[in-house]
Amino acid sequence: MEKWLPSRFVPFALCLAVLALALAMLLGGLSDKVLLWRWVAAISGGLSLVGSADMAQRRHTLHRNFPITAHIRTFFEFFRPMLRQYVVESDTERVPFSHIERALVYQRAKNVEDKRPFGSELDLYATQYEWINHSLAPAKIESHDFRIAIGGPQCRQPYSASVFNISAMSFGSLSANAIRALNEGARRGGFYHDTGEGSLSRYHREMGGDICWEIGSGYFGCRSPDGSFSLEKFVENATSAQVKMIEVKLSQGAKPGHGGVLPAAKVSAEIAEARGVPMGVDCVSPAAHSAFSTPRGLLEFVAKLREQSGGKPAGFKLALGHPWEWFGIAKAMHESGIAPDFIVVDGGEGGTGAAPLEFTDHVGAPLREALLLVHNTLVGLNLRDKVRLGASGKIITGFDVARTLALGADWCNAARGFMFALGCIQSRQCHTDRCPTGIATQDPSRWNKLDVPDKAERVHMFHDNTLKALKELIAASGLSHPNEIGPEHIIRRVTSTEVRSLSALYHFVKPGELIGGLPDHAVFRVFWNAARADSFAPPRNVLEQHHTKLR
Repeated sequence: MEKWLPSRFVPFALCLAVLALALAMLLGGLSDKVLLWRWVAAISGGLSLVGSADMAQRRHTLHRNFPITAHIRTFFEFFRPMLRQYVVESDTERVPFSHIERALVYQRAKNVEDKRPFGSELDLYATQYEWINHSLAPAKIESHDFRIAIGGPQCRQPYSASVFNISAMSFGSLSANAIRALNEGARRGGFYHDTGEGSLSRYHREMGGDICWEIGSGYFGCRSPDGSFSLEKFVENATSAQVKMIEVKLSQGAKPGHGGVLPAAKVSAEIAEARGVPMGVDCVSPAAHSAFSTPRGLLEFVAKLREQSGGKPAGFKLALGHPWEWFGIAKAMHESGIAPDFIVVDGGEGGTGAAPLEFTDHVGAPLREALLLVHNTLVGLNLRDKVRLGASGKIITGFDVARTLALGADWCNAARGFMFALGCIQSRQCHTDRCPTGIATQDPSRWNKLDVPDKAERVHMFHDNTLKALKELIAASGLSHPNEIGPEHIIRRVTSTEVRSLSALYHFVKPGELIGGLPDHAVFRVFWNAARADSFAPPRNVLEQHHTKLR
């Protein structure tokens, strides 16, 4: 039988045989169970059509070789991510967020019980396990509304920011109702909402929540017809009372050093309006800025944005790449006296935006190392008290916030945490326009189902309950404000028998140590002296080492 009917075609052949039998029964009046045979004919007929289409098409060899049955693979391939996270994964497996983390956000967003019975599910003796040391004299803290003042000596309108805010997510990547809910939640909770590089849309303005306006290389919202920066259009948006801070995006954790294109077919009237681009034309975000090309030029651009916005805090966001480029920016600050009001460090583990696998997994420094280098550099130049540091990258819990502040940040931002608060189920369909929860889609039949008042309250409560948890953590440590957390408070297990505080694990530069000297730190020893304030180009010693290898 295998010679004239290979086993892989048996299911298709059976469907055809059952269809023939059902039609014979119906047309010949051979059975009184007409309704049953109609159903059999409909089902077998549908499967026979699928099998015939599989045999006729030439795009998928698997479907031609395995008509009908190949679709079983397609079915499980489609549902695999959801089945894996609900059925296969353990509660603590982080790919990229664990079930425990997601459940915690849902509970806090819904303002329901978030306590855990019967002890920790974590292995306290596994390497990388971390905890915060408590005090025998715990503090009593009245309010959990922890705030940090952002705005250096050159800023005329400083902003009092929460220590926990919504990270950059653009309208276009997120739906209209998702933006509405996030911004309304931010308004209710008194924290800020970063627009992402997709600009300040009508949906950001509608609710009135505090805005950090992010300006990327496409200059959306402040763009000339040729794609260059438009000062006139910048002033129109930046002077809005709702805009509290201006952030220049140099790179992001999801895909640092990578531009982007929104195809013309996806540039709707609303996206065109928000970004200041024409409909029917590809919307391009270049990999690099055109308004400046050197570290000093970046600082002059930031200073111009601060002045033209009416003196609002202006800074930049970056995912750390080549250390000499960041050192060039730091040297430019020191030499010119121009300092941003803030810097946001985006860790390589960031990822609301879909990106090529290589970029997601292997480009950009992780948050801890990036934050430490930026913090140490500013301390070494005596600039740390003038420049505030924000940080973003897989921050979900109060402990995540505490650990990040211990490494040098003044405040934290979260993107995916607030997406979970909106109802995200981590289906990982963000780039397909088929987001099942209506968050990361422009399909109105999906995002219209997202109830803005309900989700806004969940965003608000997630923020509120996370800060309550942070308050309890720092009170237990005998502290009164998150800005008192230091690396000595966080302990990490490095082997099954050894633990270290973060202050012992990492090298911390002394104040002023980079002025006239070099700290005992490998990255500074190799790249600091060769970095230039007037160029992002690789230092000569790096090029010489490369040419030596080639020879």
